[in-house]
Amino acid sequence: MKAKRIYTPSRIVALVVIGVMLLGLTYLRVSSSPATVSVPQGAHAGQLTMHACTYATEQGAMPADCGTLVVPENRASSKSRLIALPVTRILARSSHPLAPIFHLSGGPGITNMTFPQASRLAAQHDVVMVGYRGVDGSSVLNCPEVTAALENSADYLGKASLSAYSQAFASCAKRLERSGVDLAGYTLAEQADDIEAARVALGYKRIDLLSESAGTRLGMIYQWRYPNSVDRSVMVGVNPPGNFIYSGAEIDQGIERYSALCAKQPACRARTGNLAASVQHTAAHMPSSWLSLPIKPGNALVGTFLGLTEATSVDSPLSGPMTLDSWISAAHGDPSGLWLLSLLAEISLPQSFVWGEFASIGMADAQPVERYFSSGADRGSIIGNPLGEFLWGAGGMAHAWPANPGENQYTSVQNSNVPTLLIGGTLDFETPAQNATKELLPHLSNGHQVILSGLGHVDDFFSYEPSASTQLLTTFYATGQVDTSRYTPNVVSFATSPTQAAIAKDLLAFMIGFALLAVIWLVILAIRVRRRGGTGRKTGAWIRSAGPIVFGLGGWFLGELLVLRFWPSRALPDQLLSVVSVAVPIWLGVYAGWVCTDTPKAMRAKGIGAAGVGAVVGAALGFHVTSGLIALITTIIGAAVVSNLSLLVLDIWTERAASRGTAAPAVDLSETEHLEPALH
Repeated sequence: MKAKRIYTPSRIVALVVIGVMLLGLTYLRVSSSPATVSVPQGAHAGQLTMHACTYATEQGAMPADCGTLVVPENRASSKSRLIALPVTRILARSSHPLAPIFHLSGGPGITNMTFPQASRLAAQHDVVMVGYRGVDGSSVLNCPEVTAALENSADYLGKASLSAYSQAFASCAKRLERSGVDLAGYTLAEQADDIEAARVALGYKRIDLLSESAGTRLGMIYQWRYPNSVDRSVMVGVNPPGNFIYSGAEIDQGIERYSALCAKQPACRARTGNLAASVQHTAAHMPSSWLSLPIKPGNALVGTFLGLTEATSVDSPLSGPMTLDSWISAAHGDPSGLWLLSLLAEISLPQSFVWGEFASIGMADAQPVERYFSSGADRGSIIGNPLGEFLWGAGGMAHAWPANPGENQYTSVQNSNVPTLLIGGTLDFETPAQNATKELLPHLSNGHQVILSGLGHVDDFFSYEPSASTQLLTTFYATGQVDTSRYTPNVVSFATSPTQAAIAKDLLAFMIGFALLAVIWLVILAIRVRRRGGTGRKTGAWIRSAGPIVFGLGGWFLGELLVLRFWPSRALPDQLLSVVSVAVPIWLGVYAGWVCTDTPKAMRAKGIGAAGVGAVVGAALGFHVTSGLIALITTIIGAAVVSNLSLLVLDIWTERAASRGTAAPAVDLSETEHLEPALH
């Protein structure tokens, strides 16, 4: 009798497909890892090495130069080690460019190497980005202690959470110092000196500055330290000294402005007679849950502030009108939008910042923060000052992070002759335009200010009427004139669609629906295996190939719903939860698609073990391939691929052992179609 082929065409195809998918996961793992920057051997301070590259902008890839700048970690110390910072220069399209524009993004704790709008300015200017020390360079001040404290928080504004958050900063600082990091070198003054080092190394005589939000503080300090190096400066979302801590009174004023806008719109006015008063009442009587899903009050308030940051839909579902619509709905008995705000804050904030750099730069305002929290200053009467309380740990973070000898160097505004344009919005909660008007503009002998009606923070500026903002910037850089002729006032509407409440309902329905689909499918498969002993070859192939998508997503949604309902202080997403909730249903589904009516009991036991181990190992490996929601997809792929691979290896090993006469009790191999792979 002719021996049956072990490596059938279908198995070969399956092995190839599995190999390709494993290679794909490996590629994702490598490509998603942050680009490493290191100090070249034998390098000296001020050394810059560059090579040709391209930079991705909103208008496509543009020619650029990329390289590494070497600087001292602490210029005040003669024994300072060297660190490396990335530098990118997007090349001007003009053969006779104007002064280069150095871009300084916001934060603190956020990269300075991302600026897709650079293409708007590159017609006449090189656009330069110098990495922020502590975020982008060879020395990154990561604080997993802070991330863990936030991920395991029962409520961001609860006393226990604020204490754990502050203590985590202290632990992180001690660990970084033990590892040889000189935290005294991570200041705004040092960052300004990095910008100057890059200017000198690139050979520019004078430069223009374009700074945003917290980056405007760096822009101020740079032009105070190096006034002869700056041609013109534009600041968007201006943050003068002392304003890293928000003001509860200014938050109240912002909500009152929205309340006045609501009163002018019949549809909004019909839902609430006084928007500000309604929000205040709801905040004082915060709903504790929605459909039995807990609402964390502190998280909802923090999410609300973040939602108020922009007035347009650029960051949808977070916008001022959408967020306030959720509060109006809550006042009418539907807190689903507040639940969504709480969930978004819980998921996004732990990973949003490089927390060590955030603390180091934030300490520039340590004195104002200390005064704020010790003096009983106005916390605001409507929603309070939630983001300020959260970010500073109710004042605890300023005591937990080591004091810097130079942190008090720029606590007050200095005079400047640099031509400077200040840009803000009437609905900016993070950097209210009136702060720049009162605190910075009087110190600018060549200062100008533009306040844009109906706009919020930085994202609004770049997204609303791009041609108008581009003309405003390029005209000022070229001539020093302020041209707002292309702007039209933004009309703020509360008739948003979809609303946060609708998104919350759709999300919950989707999660429940997928979870039910996975459970029902697995129950049907279990009944079929019990009654018939297994599945057919074609049916099994389809189950093992397409089923993991439903099993994995459904299992994950079910796990998340259970955690949200019964263990709200557990991290989202959590590695153990993700691996188990994805691996278990995929394990059961893949096994059900593999087992056939004639599979012997001994083989069934081996199969269920192989499928289970493969699913767990694959899910764990897939979870670490990347981060964020994409990690869910790679977890599902990893569990499905390795589970199927384990069964395929078991089939091949069993058949090879039998063909050599080494198999234990003989297995009838006259029909082994059920052993063939499904990934084809």
